This record gives sequence, structure tokens and C-alpha cells, in this order.
Amino acid sequence: MIRLLGPNWNMYDFHMLKIRLGAIGLDCADPGPLSDFWAELLGGDIIFNSEDIAIVKLDHLLLNAYRVEDYAPPMWPQGPVPKQAHIDLDVDDLEQAEKRAISLGAVRAETQPDPDRHLVLLDPAGHPFCLSTNFPK
Repeated sequence: MIRLLGPNWNMYDFHMLKIRLGAIGLDCADPGPLSDFWAELLGGDIIFNSEDIAIVKLDHLLLNAYRVEDYAPPMWPQGPVPKQAHIDLDVDDLEQAEKRAISLGAVRAETQPDPDRHLVLLDPAGHPFCLSTNFPK
């Protein structure tokens, strides 16, 4: 249980408070192809699609793609536009997961720090993400 002393010397009781991740937002130049990629890769459904935003519904999470004017993809592992986020995906088979992601438009990153345990790929908008078999089961 967490108790915080409030500004009026009141006690706030947060032991029943539930906080969960509801959505991940990714900037891009064109939300359509990015939402198509993530929906296909993760088995989600596109529940909203406009010129400026597309929303993919996954089991317990929304993945939102937002159009940004003059979007510049992040450079990984370093460069003038650093990565702002990184998504790790738990997979059973690295090779097969990589083939699937590439067939949907991902690109294998040139730098692979630990290719026996995880692979770094770039989604169609250039966001880095990893495929990994190294998550606890």
C-alpha cells in the first residue's frame, strides 16, 4: 500500500488503484501502412483509420499510429534522430518471426548486438523493435 501526504495534509490511499498500459503511440509519416504492419504482425484489428491517426486493437492494448508533419525516422543505434521508444516482442522462434516481420515490411537493422538472443528490426516507419526468445516463460 502506498500512502502519500497531500498538499492539504490529507492522506491519499492508493492501495486499490490499478494502473495499466492502455496504448502505445508511434509517430510516422503515414499511419495506414504502419498500422497495417503492426496489425498483421501482432494479430490485431484496425479499429480506426484516418489520414492523421490509425488505431490497432490488440488483446489488452491499443497501438496508435500518428501522422507527424516532416516526420524523420529514428536512427538506431545512434544518429542525428535518436530512438524515442523501443518495443520488445516475445517470440518462440527468432528465424521464423524475423521472416514474418520482413514479409510484412520490416527491415533487419545493420547493427545486431546479440543476434543469438534477440534481433533488431525496423518497422515500416523506421522504429526499432526487437524479436526475442529471452523473456521469462
